[in-house]
Amino acid sequence: NKAFLFQIFVIIFVIVFCALGTWQLYRLQLKLEIINEIKVGLNSNPLEYSKLIKKNYQRVNTKGKFNFDEKIFLYSLNDSGKPGYDVITPFETFKNENILVNRGWIAKKFKGLEVINSNKKVKITGLLRKIYKPNMFKPENDIKNNIWFSINLEDIKEATGEQFNEFVIF
Repeated sequence: NKAFLFQIFVIIFVIVFCALGTWQLYRLQLKLEIINEIKVGLNSNPLEYSKLIKKNYQRVNTKGKFNFDEKIFLYSLNDSGKPGYDVITPFETFKNENILVNRGWIAKKFKGLEVINSNKKVKITGLLRKIYKPNMFKPENDIKNNIWFSINLEDIKEATGEQFNEFVIF
């Protein structure tokens, strides 16, 4: 009887380890595809931005103006692990298309200061990055205090009154 239970135990462990190995190979393939997608995007010639472009990591350029009054502060850590915010600012192209632009990371002490705003009318070259739904562990966005933990397009529409597509220019 003990030998039988031991055999069952061994069979279960073999199945579990085979499943984990298969999962690891699947994850490796996904990561290689993402790396290739990024490499192709970084080496591509920039296209003129259009909301019809649906390619993640595509280089784009556009001209237009920022709406600094509607910028959001997305909580994030810098490369050193220091807390701060990515400044996500609505941008209206001269073709009247709305896009969100990540203008970079700032320390917490700069939140709300005018010093982070620059020329309203600019030319931008950057990468399109798809906005993904936040995982269940992310806190809710604090729209009232302009502290965001995820880019939620419904929350952004509520805060700005504008509709944006599912990409951000970085």
